[in-house]
Amino acid sequence: MHSIRPSRLVAAGLVTALAVALTGCSGGGSSTSAADPKAKTTITWWTGQADQAEKILVGLAADFEKEHPNVTVKVSAGAPSTEDLLQKLSASFAGGNYPDISYAFGSWTSQLESSNRTLDITKQVSDPKVDWKDFSAAARQTAQPTGKKTIGFPAVVDNLALLYNKTLFDKAHLAYPTADWTWDDFRAAAKKLTDPSTSTYGYGYSVSGSEETTWQFWPHLWQNGGEVLSSDSKKAAFDSAAGVKALTFLRDMAQTDKSVYLDQTDTKFGDLFVANRIGMITSGPWELYDLKTGKTRYGVTVMPGTNGNHETVSGPDVWALFDHKDANRAYWAYQFTKWLTDPKQDIAWNVAYGNLPLRPSEVSSPEFQAQVKALPGLDTMAANLVNSKHARPTVPAYNKLSEAIGKQISAVMQGQGDPATALKTAAQQADAALAGNGP
Repeated sequence: MHSIRPSRLVAAGLVTALAVALTGCSGGGSSTSAADPKAKTTITWWTGQADQAEKILVGLAADFEKEHPNVTVKVSAGAPSTEDLLQKLSASFAGGNYPDISYAFGSWTSQLESSNRTLDITKQVSDPKVDWKDFSAAARQTAQPTGKKTIGFPAVVDNLALLYNKTLFDKAHLAYPTADWTWDDFRAAAKKLTDPSTSTYGYGYSVSGSEETTWQFWPHLWQNGGEVLSSDSKKAAFDSAAGVKALTFLRDMAQTDKSVYLDQTDTKFGDLFVANRIGMITSGPWELYDLKTGKTRYGVTVMPGTNGNHETVSGPDVWALFDHKDANRAYWAYQFTKWLTDPKQDIAWNVAYGNLPLRPSEVSSPEFQAQVKALPGLDTMAANLVNSKHARPTVPAYNKLSEAIGKQISAVMQGQGDPATALKTAAQQADAALAGNGP
C-alpha cells in the first residue's frame, strides 16, 4: 500500500530543457519486415521504479519469460529516479542504446513522440481483444499525445477526489458530502467548518504557484466549459469566461469567506487535514496511506459538480515503446506491454502496490477489495476515473504554461489582482512559451 505520490507534477518542469535534444533525434517509423514470433529475442525495459515496485515488475518479467522461453526481458530501473529517466532517454537516443520500453511521465509524451524514436501501435490497439476503451479517456489521450500516434500503454492512473474530515463535519453538525454536491454546497460547508479561534479551515489549497496549484484549478475550468489550450494547442485558452468564473469562485472562498487555508507549500494542507485542522481537501490515492497512519476519520467522494458535471483531473503515466527497426523487438515490446496491462498482471502490479487499477474490471477482484478494506475510499477513486475526461496537455511548453497560470492563481487567491487580468497575463506568458519565445 504505497500509492505513488505524483512527483510527475514536478517532473513536468524537466521537459523544456530536453526538448531540443529529443526533437533533434533522427529515425522513426517501424521496421517493415515481418516479425518471427519464434525467434530468440531480447527486449530492454526501463521501469523507472525502485524497491518494492521494482521487485514486483522484475517478477512479472520472469513470469512472461516462462510463458515465452524464446524471449528475454532485460529489466532495470533505467535511471537513479523516475525524474531522471527523460534525461537518460535523451542521452540514449543520441548513443543508440535506448530501451524497447520505458516508464514515462505523461507530461513527456509529446516530446517522446517528436523524437521519432517511438513505435506507433494505433493499429494493434484497435483490436477488440485489447479493449483499449477500457482505459480511462485521460489515459488514452496521454498515450496518444498528438492524436496521430499511439506511443504506448497506460502505466499508472490517478485522479483528484474530495476528501472530507468526519471529525470536523461531526463537530460542525454538518451532513457529509455526497456525489450530488455542487460547488455551492462545498462553499457553504467550508464556511461552516471554518473556525478562526482554533485556526481550523474548511478547505486547503496550495498557493505555491507550482503544478499542484495549477492542476487543482483545471477541474474548475473544465466543469465551467473551458479549455486549457486552443484546438490546435498553439494558444492558451484558459483566459475565458469559464476561467474567470472558476478563479473568481476560488478567490471569493479565500478572500471573502476566509475559509481556505492558503498553503505556501504543496504538502502542509494534507498534514493539517490529517491533524483535524482542515475539513476538506481535493487529493488522490497517495493521500490515503497517511490518513490511515494518522488514524484520521475521513470519507471520500467525487469532486463537487457544475450542472451535474463532476469532472476531475488525472495525471496518467505511460509505458512508452521505442523503435529499433527490428520487427522482432517491436513485436515483443508490444506483446509484453499488452500482457502487462491486462487485468491479471495489472492486479499483480498496480493493485498490489496500492495504485488505482488501470481497468474497471479489476475493481471486483479480491486483491483490490483487500486494498479498499485497508484504504477506504480507494474504490471511490477508482470509480472516479470515469470523470477523468481531459488529459492534461503534454505540449513541450506545458511547464511554462503551468508556471504562468500557477503564479497568477496564487496571487489572486491571496488578494492580489483580479481574476480576469491575472488570467490574461498568464495567457500572454503561456502564448510566448508555446510559440518558443518565452523565458
